[in-house]
Amino acid sequence: MATRSLPTTRLAVTAVFFVCGLVTAAWVARIPAIKEALELSAGALGLALTGMPIGLVLAMPVTGWTIARVGSRSVVVWASFAFSLILPLLGLAPSALWLWLVLLAFGFASAAMDISMNAQAVEVEKAYKRPIMSNFHAFFSLGGLVGAVLGGWAAGMGMGPLAFFLLSALGSSLLLLWAMRHLLAVTLEAGAPGFAIPRNAVLLGLGVIIFCTGLGEGAMADWSAVYLREVIGSSEALAAWGYGAFSLAMVLGRLSGDWLTHRVGPVRLARVGGLLAAAGLGGALLAQGPLPVLLGFVLVGLGYCTLFPLVFSAAGRVEGVHPGVALASVATLGYLGFLAGPPLIGWIAQLSSLRFSFAVVAVLALCITALAGLLGRSRAS
Repeated sequence: MATRSLPTTRLAVTAVFFVCGLVTAAWVARIPAIKEALELSAGALGLALTGMPIGLVLAMPVTGWTIARVGSRSVVVWASFAFSLILPLLGLAPSALWLWLVLLAFGFASAAMDISMNAQAVEVEKAYKRPIMSNFHAFFSLGGLVGAVLGGWAAGMGMGPLAFFLLSALGSSLLLLWAMRHLLAVTLEAGAPGFAIPRNAVLLGLGVIIFCTGLGEGAMADWSAVYLREVIGSSEALAAWGYGAFSLAMVLGRLSGDWLTHRVGPVRLARVGGLLAAAGLGGALLAQGPLPVLLGFVLVGLGYCTLFPLVFSAAGRVEGVHPGVALASVATLGYLGFLAGPPLIGWIAQLSSLRFSFAVVAVLALCITALAGLLGRSRAS
């Protein structure tokens, strides 16, 4: 590990998490504008969005292999800059096919950035010798909030997606140029798992929890603005606040996540989280105006905010499974849920309606509550 100021390194990794959230939100906030500009149906948009999960699947084993050999710092550098610089290309896509191709690269860079920046966060947490992971993820959500707010402002000002994406990429790249100088130069143990499917029964149940969580978060990211715009009939500027409301709740929840886990325990917290997410989605389905829908999205964010860290912590304690393999297994299902969920939502909406798609996500949130007891079983092991 290179000799660096630990607080500065922590701030640098935090900046990377922030940029990841901001660039993600910059894209999702302008999805309605892209959909309208290319005149895509819900099904066509859902098909175009499959580019991201395919990029994810391609990125995971490659990224794990690369980090094990060259270290997470190098991967963070190229992946984060690629993620930022691909963003403007989304605004240049002339058709659904080109949008799919750009999203393929966008998803690959996103997954590589996500995995490598979490590897950096693990090393910083080890150096601090106390839990700080929730704070890193809080700044990812904060970046999502900022990106959504800026996206709504840009839409309200009549700024096109391409111009907004260019400005977002420029600001993100400038922040990354500073952060890259202060990351940890560490390597991971050779042979670290890059892609694994859970086979242990408890681990499989935890994987289902995190898959449902990832799918719900992905639905909020890619379809909350579309829901407000097309189902509720709000303006594009107000629609962009759908993901912003969700992200704000995620920020607040993650900042208090460690304290809540200590106070109420992981099982009860996960059960309440699933119920809150289902209640928020149900409220959004019954609402007729944008403000009640936004309130529902806040509840969804509060429900989902602690589930990823809770499952990661429980997976590392499953008896008879190496922690690295366990974490790789549940992470794989979580990422698949996050990126495969949005196109699935589009296909369901094409066959029925977007309201019905959100109802499916609400049912999956209740599945989280039903399976929450597995967090206690792994804890006992």
